[in-house]
Amino acid sequence: MKETTKVETRRRRSSALDFLPARLLSFATFAFAITLSVGVASSHAHAQSKKPAARAGKAAAAAVSAKPKTPNAAAVKSIAPKSITLKTEPKTVVWLDEVRRGVTDESGQFEIAKVASGRHSLRVRAADFAERTLTLLPTQRGALTLPLTRTTDEAELAFQQAEEARERAANDDARRAAAELYRRAVASRPRFPAAHVGLARVLLELNDYEGALAEVEEARKSRPGFAEASAVEGRILRASAQNAEAAAAYAQAIREARGFQPEAHTGLGIIYEEEGKYEEAAVAFRKAVAQLSDTEPVLYELLGRVYERLEKYKEAVAAYEKYLALAPNGKLAPAVESVIEQLRKQAAEQDDAAPPAN
Repeated sequence: MKETTKVETRRRRSSALDFLPARLLSFATFAFAITLSVGVASSHAHAQSKKPAARAGKAAAAAVSAKPKTPNAAAVKSIAPKSITLKTEPKTVVWLDEVRRGVTDESGQFEIAKVASGRHSLRVRAADFAERTLTLLPTQRGALTLPLTRTTDEAELAFQQAEEARERAANDDARRAAAELYRRAVASRPRFPAAHVGLARVLLELNDYEGALAEVEEARKSRPGFAEASAVEGRILRASAQNAEAAAAYAQAIREARGFQPEAHTGLGIIYEEEGKYEEAAVAFRKAVAQLSDTEPVLYELLGRVYERLEKYKEAVAAYEKYLALAPNGKLAPAVESVIEQLRKQAAEQDDAAPPAN
């Protein structure tokens, strides 16, 4: 690997997960794969439509009959991802399958794109309103109105304030203030696993690993099998240089979430990369990318980095270009832009050196 192609020299590898917003890492589907399958099906249907309906001669007729049938429009439509246009309170945070997808506008509207077939979990939270979660049935697509109810629950209100404070915290004083809000929430409602996990995240950022692990255990007491708690435990253990234990915690989170745990997949990918297991790292990052539906561009940078290590230069370029498309003004954009051209040259050299196909 040429030194000029190493993007990792331009930022701290140990803090790669820190680029993932804390607000997201509470935990849609493999939208990329579904979108790809629809695109392939549509292209195939277009090509087939140009062929004559009949062929002269029995041999030609047999060849036509042997071809796989093109899916009709209804079949293609049934597997295509569909969007949901949500109408609720203004400035409401929206999660789909525990992946933060965005915030409603001033009119309370938000479009969730690329919603695959099947059931999904929709969760919303607005300041001063009770949080609401519902299961979306396969038929629930298009326009969806979701009214919220105001709350006076002290624990819920303190938790909302703590979450907002943690997202905005830019220094340790602000993080300590967020921690106090979480403590107020759990004081009002001791069995509040989400608040305990939120507090664990803040304490991790304050380098209080022992306190953070204690909050993870408190979360598990009231919610056994809490995948997010295990994922946060993995982050704490990794931050304290216990990679083997961190990998075990991430694996536990993935089991508890039945495979859908992008934070844990990302953490495992970083550990694999640090250990030189680049193929395993690429697999982990690809899973996280698929599960996060392009909500976190930095994962494409992480994926491009391990492709560089594997000398898969075309794949690295594709990953970096995707990062730039999603985050043209991102923190890592200058470093990524500076390395892409060199990688293109190396990909061309690689192609020239490859033996001709038989």
